[in-house]
Parts: sequence; C-alpha cells; structure tokens
Amino acid sequence: MPRYVRFVCALFLFTVPCLASRATAQERPIVLKAATVLDGRGQILHNTIIVVDAGKIARIGGDAPEGAIIYDLTSLTVTPGWIDTHAHIFWHFDNGRLAGKEEAPIRAMLHATDNAILTLNAGFTTIQSPGSPEDKDLREAIARSIVPGPRMLTSLEPLDEKSGPPEKLRELVRERKQQGADFIKLFASKSIREGGTQTMTDEQLAAACGEAKSLGLRTIVHAHSAESAKAATLAGCTTIEHGAYVTDDVFTLMAQHGTYYDPNIGLVLQNYLANKEKFLGIGNYNEQGFAFMEKGIAIVLDTFKKALKHKDLKIVYGTDAVAGAHGRNYEEFIARVRDGGQEPMAAIMSATSISAESLGLKDRIGAIAPGMDADIIAMDGDPLHDVTAARRVVFVMKGGKVYENLAPNAKASAVP
Repeated sequence: MPRYVRFVCALFLFTVPCLASRATAQERPIVLKAATVLDGRGQILHNTIIVVDAGKIARIGGDAPEGAIIYDLTSLTVTPGWIDTHAHIFWHFDNGRLAGKEEAPIRAMLHATDNAILTLNAGFTTIQSPGSPEDKDLREAIARSIVPGPRMLTSLEPLDEKSGPPEKLRELVRERKQQGADFIKLFASKSIREGGTQTMTDEQLAAACGEAKSLGLRTIVHAHSAESAKAATLAGCTTIEHGAYVTDDVFTLMAQHGTYYDPNIGLVLQNYLANKEKFLGIGNYNEQGFAFMEKGIAIVLDTFKKALKHKDLKIVYGTDAVAGAHGRNYEEFIARVRDGGQEPMAAIMSATSISAESLGLKDRIGAIAPGMDADIIAMDGDPLHDVTAARRVVFVMKGGKVYENLAPNAKASAVP
C-alpha cells in the first residue's frame, strides 16, 4: 500500500474511532422495521421487516430473530442504496480553487476520502469513477473497511483517439485489465460545446470494446453526437455517456442492442455554474464555456425527454459529479422527475436495479430481496410524492454495516 494511503488510514482510524467501530464485523442479526419499502425493482412493500445477517439480506417478513439488533425505520421510506454510475471522486477544491496535479498526493487522498464519506452519507452505496488512476488505492481502502465510503469501481486511465490504432488499443485494454480496472472508459467524441463530433474511428471503437468484452470488461463511452453514439453502439460498447445530441433513430438502435444510456442532466452543469469562480481560468474553463453550459442545461434536458419516449431504452443513473458536487448526487433524481418528467418509481429503479444491472452486479446490489448485499438506505419523506425527500437520507447501511443513523426514532434496540 502506498505510504500516503497508509497515513490516511492511520489518521482516519485515530481521529474517527466511532466510524471505525460502526464498521466492524456484524456479530448479531439486524432487523429493520419498515412501513414503506421501495424494493428497487418497482414494487412497494408495506409493514414488514428486513432481516440482515452476515452482510446479506437474509429474509423479508416474519418475526425478528432472537438477539437481533432492531432499527425502527417505520417513519421513513426505505430503498436499496443508490448507485451513481459516473462520479469523479478525486475531483475537489483546495483553497477555493479546483485542485490540480501539482497538489501533494496525501492532500488529494484526504480530499477524496472526504468526498467518499459525503457520497456514502447521501445514500449512494456504490459509485463508478471513470478516468482516475488514483481511484485504485481508495477503492481498496474502502473495500477493506479502512475508510468508509461507497463501493467503488474504476476505469483507471481512460482511452481516446490519441491512444493509438486498433491493435494498440487492444493492448491498452489488456493493460488496464492487468492494472486492476473494473471497466474501460473511452472518449469517442468532442465535448458538448464543440458539437460532440466523433473523434475515435469506428475501427478504434470496435477494437477497444471488442477486446474489453473478450476480457469480461464493460465499456462506457463519452459520446455526445448521434454519430459517435451510433458507432459505439454498433461496436458493442456497454454504455453511452452524456449523449447530448443523440437522435431518436439512435435511441431506437441503442434499445435494440441493449446499450445503456447515462444522460447526466441534473447536477454536473448546474454545479459548474454554481462554482464558476472556482473553475474559471483553469485549463479550458473560460467565459465562452460557461456561457454554453447555461445553454447546455436545456439541450440535455430536451434530449432526456426524448430518451424517455423510448420505453425499452435502459437509462442508468449517473451524475458526472466533479468538485463541489459530491454528496449532492441526489440532485440528478430531482431534476429527472421534476424537470424531465420521468416517473419517480422509474427514476428510483434507474438509481438502483437498472444501474446495478449495467455494472454487472444485479445479483448483488440494487434491490431489497433475500440474498442481496444489505445496501439499504432510508429517507425522511416519500420520494414518490416529494422528490426533495432524496435530499433527506438519514439512515445508511452498506454490506450490513450501519454508517449513518440520524433518524430520531431509529435508535438500535435488541430483541430479548
């Protein structure tokens, strides 16, 4: 383990012993009493209990086992832990500005750990982070319960049209696999403000996505234009990211091929604009770009509404969270329902079971059902009738461990 990771781990366990103790191995079964459960697959359960044992959901209903620890969540709405399929966990501000590569690694890791805790406490128990080689150390620290945070998947360094010809791309995909990447991230188009024109050739996309599939890796593709999204779909890539200019015929094609769509409409652009002074003047963040971001909000919203008309299209839940957005990942849900017109239950399924399926984890997470990992959250309010309830997550369990419990009536008690 790198020295800076060891330092962070030691510092964290020394300064936050309460979190460390809450994340110790479960010794007794846990029972969650619930009046309303949205199971992540479109069903609503009422007045039941969820029995958690050894990090898994053992059963739903029946009597509480003897000696179980009980949390009363009957005043809350219970759902599976939410999933963000596109979050840049290492992006952060330092001294009021976007941090850069010159920042000390230990400082970057401390900020990323803070982002991870904020994200977990917001009810997101799994995230997918595309394009940061530093993710690997944080992913492993979280997996070992050294620091709290959402389950992480990472692509490590992304690939683009400059990465090389088809054969070189195949080689790089194999290299990412060896390095420990969970999936491959590809940039197949220019940015939204540049029109999103295709940058990777059809042959490059076919090579990268084909090689990844042969190795059991998924591929997510930055593709704004209809042209680039179509090419990625025909190449067998897994997910189209952003897709601001995707047309109806390409959405139909994506639905036919089972290609997932990750629109990112409710947080990323809004966050950039809210934190403009912290980005402006760094890299390509200029006045022209921010002016286009304001226009871009309407563009991506219109495309999302178009996508919703394609009932067989699998829409996943990604936010593209960058610096300033971590811990506010729920804003995507609010925008999709309130502004985009998506049915609340469909949006919740997008953030749970559909996203879990896109990650190849549908048998582990994304639903409240026997045998699933016990990733369970509860919020103050009913998101089916009040979208802002998503901002009020007060109970977070991941893998059977309770990381947050702010509900006034959800104090742990024990069955005699």
